[in-house]
Amino acid sequence: MFSIQNKSTSQLLTLTAWLSIFTVLYNMLEGLISIYFGQTDDTLVLFGFGLDSFVEVISGLGILHMVIRMRNHNVTKRDQFETTALRITGASFYLLSIGLIAGSIISLISQSQPQSTMVGVIIACISLLTMYFLMNVKLQVGQTLKSDPIIADAKCTKTCFYLSLILLISSGLYELFELQYIDELGSLGIAWFAYSEGKEAFEKARAKELSCKHCS
Repeated sequence: MFSIQNKSTSQLLTLTAWLSIFTVLYNMLEGLISIYFGQTDDTLVLFGFGLDSFVEVISGLGILHMVIRMRNHNVTKRDQFETTALRITGASFYLLSIGLIAGSIISLISQSQPQSTMVGVIIACISLLTMYFLMNVKLQVGQTLKSDPIIADAKCTKTCFYLSLILLISSGLYELFELQYIDELGSLGIAWFAYSEGKEAFEKARAKELSCKHCS
């Protein structure tokens, strides 16, 4: 397990910045691959997972901006960039949720089925391992610094972990048993998480007060 013991506040904030950069780049790559194969293999759950990854990029940029500010001084409020990023993130999640619900209905009506979901299984396994590592390290740093923003980022990464689990279950069941409607059910699961994340993003945008007791 990755250890952050004996690291100074400055080192922890630098580590958090690098974790944020990695999260943004990883989500961009994951999003591109997922959308491409989701469209190619006609798997809605993988396509939706890819779109979710791109929305997470917007959220990640807001977090990265905040961490950079935290390295220079104690952060007590979100600035305009972070608030705007949260609002864009929230709106994007709502649109994604609506789109996935509509896509699932269309898929059910047309009786379309994925050609293969093996790529979804592979992406989900990689994402589960990556998100598990990221959320644990971010949570350790956030708890050490008593930083609300970093702990919130860890919880966001935890949500990505659950989304990867939905993708794995949905893609795995279809690949093994070709269960009808499992792709649509997985898409609706991602839609539900997208709606929840959108709601949370708007709540964060309204609550501008932050706490980071050991960041000054």
